[in-house]
Amino acid sequence: MSLPAALALLVAAFATALLSSVFGMAGGLVLMGVLALILPVQAAFVTHGVLQLAANGGRAFLQRRHIRWKVLAGYAVGAFAASGLVFFLAFSPSRVLLFLCLGLTPLLTWIPGDRLRLDAERPFHAVLAGLSVTGLNLTAGVAGPLLDVFFVRTSMSRHAVVATKAATQVLAHLAKTVVYGAALFRAGGEGMPPAWILALALLLSLAGTRAGGLILDRMSDDGFRRWTRWIVTGIGVFYLLEAARLMLAA
Repeated sequence: MSLPAALALLVAAFATALLSSVFGMAGGLVLMGVLALILPVQAAFVTHGVLQLAANGGRAFLQRRHIRWKVLAGYAVGAFAASGLVFFLAFSPSRVLLFLCLGLTPLLTWIPGDRLRLDAERPFHAVLAGLSVTGLNLTAGVAGPLLDVFFVRTSMSRHAVVATKAATQVLAHLAKTVVYGAALFRAGGEGMPPAWILALALLLSLAGTRAGGLILDRMSDDGFRRWTRWIVTGIGVFYLLEAARLMLAA
């Protein structure tokens, strides 16, 4: 791995963990794009999964008193089913498809909540969230905007939303690490960052998670929901442009 690529990974690890700690998503979307630019697709999926496991796991631990455990249990059922299906199909997206999915995923934040009426606090909806979000996570690498669709109608506070979403994403990123890591291991781990860089990135992810939690405490619920949508939409536009560039260059 080149020095510029290593530095980009380390900076992204800290900054995206901080972003996710404040808004409950967006950080993973940015990190996946950065990794897809500097690593092979499968290596990007595994590296993203490992780093996001640390970031989401740290965030879930710090906010553990706010986690809604019934929501997490239902989500786990759907996540397990989606993981088994993708593993059985041995699916692996191309770089163009990856950026296209990354660009389209943020559009889900604009779906009117009163149209779908999805609520993660309902048991069946929690299972559906686990199935669909984990499925998209294993296809595009991230699924924060889709997960948000299931939380926008809940009665949870911003702390409960961030904590519960972090806990569900621990399961999603664990699934991604296992599914793509198994295939990458069989190929000899080609394209993965050196272990010491990955370890340093993990530490920076935890530091970003801690810093983001302090910012979250100072933000209002209204500001939290308003800024999330616009941030992920801007990121999505950039990824769609990158997908178009790759298709034109092919």
